Amino acid sequence: MIVRDFLQWVRTASASERAEATGALARAFLYSDLSPDDLGAAEGAMLMLLDDPSPLVRRALADALAASPSAPPAIVIALAADQPHIAAPVYALSPLFVDADLVDAVATGGAVVQAAIASRAELPCSVAAAVAEVGSAESCLLLLENPTAEIAPLSVDRMVDRFGHLAAIREALLTRDDIPAATRQTLVIKLSEALAGFVAARAWLEPAHAQRIAREACEKATVTIAADAPQGELGPLIRHLCAGGQLTAGLILRALLSGNIALFEEALAELTDMPVVRVSGLIHDRGCVGLRALLEKARLPPSTYPAFKEAIEAMREGFSLEPGSATRLKRRMIERVLTRCESADLGELAPLLTLLRRFATEAAREEARMFCDELMAEDFAVDGRSAAA
Repeated sequence: MIVRDFLQWVRTASASERAEATGALARAFLYSDLSPDDLGAAEGAMLMLLDDPSPLVRRALADALAASPSAPPAIVIALAADQPHIAAPVYALSPLFVDADLVDAVATGGAVVQAAIASRAELPCSVAAAVAEVGSAESCLLLLENPTAEIAPLSVDRMVDRFGHLAAIREALLTRDDIPAATRQTLVIKLSEALAGFVAARAWLEPAHAQRIAREACEKATVTIAADAPQGELGPLIRHLCAGGQLTAGLILRALLSGNIALFEEALAELTDMPVVRVSGLIHDRGCVGLRALLEKARLPPSTYPAFKEAIEAMREGFSLEPGSATRLKRRMIERVLTRCESADLGELAPLLTLLRRFATEAAREEARMFCDELMAEDFAVDGRSAAA
């Protein structure tokens, strides 16, 4: 009887009144103690309301039924096929969809539907993979910010490939604790490319100069990532660098001059296709024959051999034990290598000396920053003790 009265009333009510009443009817269906006959009549009324010309009414129905496992499946499916802003709450909350339904909706729905699905609680890996593969940038961002979503490493890499140039995506990725070192390094490349393009477009630097600065910044960041990465991620990172053509003599020399012997050994092992233990033995052998053979097998430029030889000698003499972690260049070690190389006949060593001088400048500036930071910290501590007294 109540439902009959409702159906008569909705024929003359305004759209906003119909929407409010529709929400009340849906909640009564879900939570009120209705008789079986009244439940059937209420469900029939809601099915009829799917044809209401006002989207406000259908959206009210979607909002009321979206999260309930007791919602009539036929109504939920119909709402999911409605306009995107009506389907969105259903796709975001309804427990009636199976994974295949959600994957299909990601592939065929628009950005609004994709974003709704990406925000679902306990999103399974297969659906997250669909969002990563074809979803909009907004849906991928929501996926990355969804703390309960199960995201496979391959899906993360796919989002990096598609949207790594976007600052919001990079920030969301870098704040996650489960991002492998190789993926972080790819994000650094994306960032450096964006910055170099921006600077060159503004004519602040010549394109070649901007690209060189970006490349050196990438190499610096790569050494830092490698130093902070778990041991099990170092090998995949090296293979990633090698596959991308980034495992250059300059990067390897930077690693060695930063005291990152693990990265140096892993890099040579990858380039020579030799076990790391064997490579380590040749590096630490007091003779120079093994090292030279190793560098030749790695196909590093012959002009870099003197620098690698002198760097290893400096490392043996303790020059790599300067303060600071293996994430930054060691100034005394570089200066020692530079002095030895400068005393040799220039010839093909000129590019190497230029690189070493840039390394020396970078190390000096970093050391100055650290010195100033320590002075400021000491002054702050003194002021704090004075105020306490």
